[in-house]
Amino acid sequence: MSKTTKTPQTRNIPTLTGAEIVWATLTGEGVTTVFGYPGGAILPVYDALRKFPIHHVLVRHEQGASHMADGYARASGKVGVAIATSGPGATNLVTGIATAMLDSIPIVCITGNVSSKILGTDAFQEVDITGITLPVTKHNFLINRAEEIAPAIRYAFQIAQSGRPGPVLVDITKDAQQGTAIFDFAAAKPRPHRPHPMLNVDEHGLAQAAELIRNAKRPVILAGHGVMESGAEEQVRTLAERAQIPVALTLLGLGGFPASHPLNLGMMGMHGESWVNHAIQEADLLIACGMRFDDRVTGSTSTYATKAKKIHIEVDPSEINKNIKVDVALLGDLRAVLEELLPRISGRGARDGSAWIKTIESSKGAVAVRDIKNLPDSGHLYAAHVIHDIWRITGGNAIVVTDVGQHQMWEAQYYHHEKPRTLITSGGLGTMGFALPAAIGAKFACPDREVWVIAGDGGFQMTACELSTIAQEGIKINIAIINNGYLGMVRQWQEFFYERNYEATPLISPDFVKLAEAHGIQGCAVRTRGEVEAAVNAARSAPGTFLLNFLVEKEDSVYPMIPAGSALHEMIRRPGKDPLVESADDK
Repeated sequence: MSKTTKTPQTRNIPTLTGAEIVWATLTGEGVTTVFGYPGGAILPVYDALRKFPIHHVLVRHEQGASHMADGYARASGKVGVAIATSGPGATNLVTGIATAMLDSIPIVCITGNVSSKILGTDAFQEVDITGITLPVTKHNFLINRAEEIAPAIRYAFQIAQSGRPGPVLVDITKDAQQGTAIFDFAAAKPRPHRPHPMLNVDEHGLAQAAELIRNAKRPVILAGHGVMESGAEEQVRTLAERAQIPVALTLLGLGGFPASHPLNLGMMGMHGESWVNHAIQEADLLIACGMRFDDRVTGSTSTYATKAKKIHIEVDPSEINKNIKVDVALLGDLRAVLEELLPRISGRGARDGSAWIKTIESSKGAVAVRDIKNLPDSGHLYAAHVIHDIWRITGGNAIVVTDVGQHQMWEAQYYHHEKPRTLITSGGLGTMGFALPAAIGAKFACPDREVWVIAGDGGFQMTACELSTIAQEGIKINIAIINNGYLGMVRQWQEFFYERNYEATPLISPDFVKLAEAHGIQGCAVRTRGEVEAAVNAARSAPGTFLLNFLVEKEDSVYPMIPAGSALHEMIRRPGKDPLVESADDK
């Protein structure tokens, strides 16, 4: 039993062990689920867990824990929490931490470390995890006293969520976990977050931006992940509708603007729609909303949108002029900035964009491949068939968690996201093995939502061990493996740029259905288009997790594609007639 201390205000303040303080602080922050793996240096924390109302999900590999925390955060908008022991337990978190860092995802990772008395002696399972993670965290802490634990964890939550979100690591020595301290949750509250001094939208900048919007003839809004992180979906939509500006989206921005909206152009960039990339290159104004001009978006920066003035609305000052020089920078939270900007372009400030929109529409041709209701069955099973049919059957209402590769791009092209936080994918780091554990995190965040994994046969095998986590937790997830027998995107690059030298990309996989059955999970293989609908419906109606192994065309490629270093408009098109559907985009 913990001791209590009475303050002058007659509050009962308990004295807890450091291990108990970890859970008490997480409980106070509203955490109900954590993802982790025990070990010697974190064992006091695990011993104390039984006293607190937090559900611990036992992962099969610590990388899975950080991905699950990431998926939880992306699906819920809350902070995800991962826990691991010292040494290899902590280092196994690093790929997931880096994934969260590059995509601005708020997670807090708590690790144990050896006793402070032997730090620096190369003790068993000792590693300088704060030094290792310094480049891939917003901040990290090394805690060696019990009284420092609550303030550090509370500060970690504040840092993870404030400004541009990101991961924070709290490393706690074993003696700090075993020591005792007074626990006062309220007193451990960090000082209010101090905004960056540059985050002050000035009247001159707002006036400049409004003037550019009023005078533009060919404007395009570029909507990125920051739209959802800021909760600015309504403001971006109002801007687009009021000024009749078409909207192009980054991969991580998909869902931030409804796919069915007439002003939605689709995804931009390396595998974006041709008409989107051409519209950006022909635009006279780009309004970048919560996006960072990543190289996969811009292609060659020297040839990127050279005709356009550029407005960049961004919460992170370091992103301004980092990749693309802009004419007007509006620094601050996207939603707050747009709420200040919108009144300046109302009424007479609104512009007639019909001619520009018609120009873009005409560039799509008579038929746009992504808009075909039912892709024809050519006798071959293509990934596009599978993803399009999953979208059609789910009504676009599922949370889709993808791995990284060709299937990721096909998902972005053929699954039309109407709502925010319905596409969860690794963008900046491009982490294979992300999908399965991140989907587990998403399911815990949104237990009543339909969750689909779409993964390649290569990436799925990297974290397939988490099928055991699914079985132990008894959760319901639908898994679609796009199995083409290759490391597909690498093979595509070898086809295009390395004379079809398919070195180290042909891939032998286990029988995924039998692998699922070994975990007590149902599954089936699908080889033809005619089998897809029944298989998807079987997965959806099954009471538990269901795995579908789609044996698709082996040497299919994602089109369009911009070669690395090329201009945005220099796209490789599908050669000859598209076996899926003939389109003006492919002529």
